Amino acid sequence: MKPLSLDFMDDLRRLRVLREFRERGSVTATAEALHLTPSAVSQQLAGLSKHLGFPVTRPEGRGVVLTPRARTLLAHADAVFAHIERARHDLDSWDEITHGTVTVGAFPTAITGLIPHLLDRARDTAPTLTIRVVEAEPPDLFDLLDAGKLTIGLAVSFVGSPAVNDPRYHQVDLGADELDVALPREHPLAAAQQVELTALAEEPWIAGDGTGCCGAITATACAAAGFAPDVVHRTNDWQAVAQLVAHGHGVALIPRLAQRSLPGGVAIRPVAAPAPRRRIFAAVPQGAQASPVIELVLGLLSE
Repeated sequence: MKPLSLDFMDDLRRLRVLREFRERGSVTATAEALHLTPSAVSQQLAGLSKHLGFPVTRPEGRGVVLTPRARTLLAHADAVFAHIERARHDLDSWDEITHGTVTVGAFPTAITGLIPHLLDRARDTAPTLTIRVVEAEPPDLFDLLDAGKLTIGLAVSFVGSPAVNDPRYHQVDLGADELDVALPREHPLAAAQQVELTALAEEPWIAGDGTGCCGAITATACAAAGFAPDVVHRTNDWQAVAQLVAHGHGVALIPRLAQRSLPGGVAIRPVAAPAPRRRIFAAVPQGAQASPVIELVLGLLSE
């Protein structure tokens, strides 16, 4: 093996490609995430191997996987990127004044249920701070966060969101958003204290896309109760779900963040334990949490 080049860590772009490859697991998926061609990704990985003096990938089946040395390198690279992020925010907030702009990416019900309160608190606590909001969901949310186009990401823990121990991000748990049963006002269970999901096994259901978070939660909750819901209408728009329920076209599970401004024809009842829930969290690039401005906004979100 060649001696390690003293300046190999200067090539952060290639290390970012390698880091992304670790998370995506294939050249094609890495290329899609970074908006590159698979050929360009392969060239970046080959160039990094040549620069380092050892291979960072090896063939396995029809694809390639990381070598043990590459995994060791990435463990150090994660710390390096975190220090760079911390340094950037230290310089940006040198005067210790909470000013500037923070861009928050969030899923739709967070924008409805959390963001207005965040903006209210920020207006009172840090009037010189500008907070901009962008609607985004995983995996696009984290692509934007990685690209520096978002400062903070708000997400639901689901397919496409990072693992709790992902070294790329500092995560703040914002708690669980429970889902309640939405029934037409005239439904026999509309006055019940709580509803057993098994009592709705024969009902027509309204749910989100089967590949989405809440569509999956509905399927999982019903499966745990011992039945597969007969989903007759699918939509990821919670207001549309509520309208369909209000008009008597089915029952649904609706998260509490989405229960603002529901139509009058909907009765909301808690699910008998265990209630279905989704974990909500905020994420910033590892190291960015040291910024006083980001620390402030994360604190306001936690409140």
